Amino acid sequence: MFYKLHEKLLLRGWQKLPYAVVEKGYSRPLFIKAAEMQALQLCNGKVDLSLPLIPQEVRDLLPVLEKRGIIAPCRQGDCIAPEQEYKCYPARYIRTAHWSITGHCNYRCKHCYMSAPDAKYGELSHEEVMSIVQQLIDCGVMEVSLTGGEPLVRRDFMEIVDALLAGGIRITTIYSNGRLVTDRLLDELDRRGIHPEFNMSFDGVDGWHDWLRGIDGAGRIAEEAFLRCKEKGFPTGAEMCIHQGNKHLLRETIRHLAAMGCRSLKTTPISNVGAWKENGYGESISLKELYQLYYDYIPHYYEDGMPLALQLGGFFMADPDTPDRYDIPSMKNCSRPESACVCGHARMVMYISAEGRTLPCMALSGMDIQQEFPLITEIGLSKCISDSRYMRLLDTRASEVLSHNAECSACPHALQCLGGCRASALETSPSDILAPDLAICEIFKGGWVDQIAARMKEVRPQAVCPALDQPQSGGCHPAER
Repeated sequence: MFYKLHEKLLLRGWQKLPYAVVEKGYSRPLFIKAAEMQALQLCNGKVDLSLPLIPQEVRDLLPVLEKRGIIAPCRQGDCIAPEQEYKCYPARYIRTAHWSITGHCNYRCKHCYMSAPDAKYGELSHEEVMSIVQQLIDCGVMEVSLTGGEPLVRRDFMEIVDALLAGGIRITTIYSNGRLVTDRLLDELDRRGIHPEFNMSFDGVDGWHDWLRGIDGAGRIAEEAFLRCKEKGFPTGAEMCIHQGNKHLLRETIRHLAAMGCRSLKTTPISNVGAWKENGYGESISLKELYQLYYDYIPHYYEDGMPLALQLGGFFMADPDTPDRYDIPSMKNCSRPESACVCGHARMVMYISAEGRTLPCMALSGMDIQQEFPLITEIGLSKCISDSRYMRLLDTRASEVLSHNAECSACPHALQCLGGCRASALETSPSDILAPDLAICEIFKGGWVDQIAARMKEVRPQAVCPALDQPQSGGCHPAER
């Protein structure tokens, strides 16, 4: 009796998560138990699983694994490919790298985290970038999104793409201002059989995109890029930075993006970091103004037929693919903060800065605290995501944030927010990465959660919010460990 692992599956593992099944071309591993891995390693077309020396526990698992489509009966000698055999990576599990492959840009954005118009962080050499690509492969990172600066200004951009693809890394998203999103670029990607999403900034109609990006015609260029991607079958998303000048254009901008085929939008307020801070623009919009703007827009979103997937910061999120569900992204609803990671997103997604620094997220690249985090070029990626300041922060539990702040410990919303976002907290407490996130505090203490729920009862009574309607969860997902 011989069995064989399905040809699309690979056996993999990482430090602290040593047993996983990975599907080729798909970036979400299935973490399994040790006994299941033991059984799967014998499903190689070489071992007769009917032999008495095979443990009964293994035999009992075979029909279960076959039913799940993981293995199938085969002839003796019909062996799995070498790449399918078990491999354990010498690093902790990180699913995605969000990578600034350059600090250079062809725009002059007034709010840039990285002060990219002046190339504050420059860019790594071709050899250094290729070394990081190989290290991503060697550490088992499964997908990458490419950003900058403007990533397309790198002359070796397609070489980077080819090296990532050759190493089995999926390219999910390319973040761009759209100026270099040409027919030629899209055709080159199509020839490689990939269609990553192009996520392009669009900060409002009526000239506001041009104003914020510092380039005449930036809005028209972005519109042409959205339409070009739509014509050639590339998905698109957008990000909109909210400030006093464009806040009244939220509805009109969303309608305009949807008409160009854009499938998603994430909005964020301007942060007082990077170029915005250096040029003294000051606070652009207060939290109360921002949340009132978001709250007032919710009925319009449904009146307009849910034109695209929408995330209004940590305030509200909905998707036309699941029209009777909505979410409040800042709600964690965790009953065991001592086992929950301080940032579940950062535990899965690593940001690599233009100078090769591993950071929890891109927002930290405009803050002085980034200097505390390690450079891949100095200690190597494996150490960065195994034993460094970076990984120690990701291993910090939410309970430490709550106990660090007396007001959080006493707050009735503590188990809902878990102290909030670390990058947001640093904006008001630059020297304390465990400080409370005042933006999230306003959502809960300001009564916005109840107001959102009440408004949704009016505009979409059948819609449910899982965080409100389900009991509190426990700690972190196994993959967050």
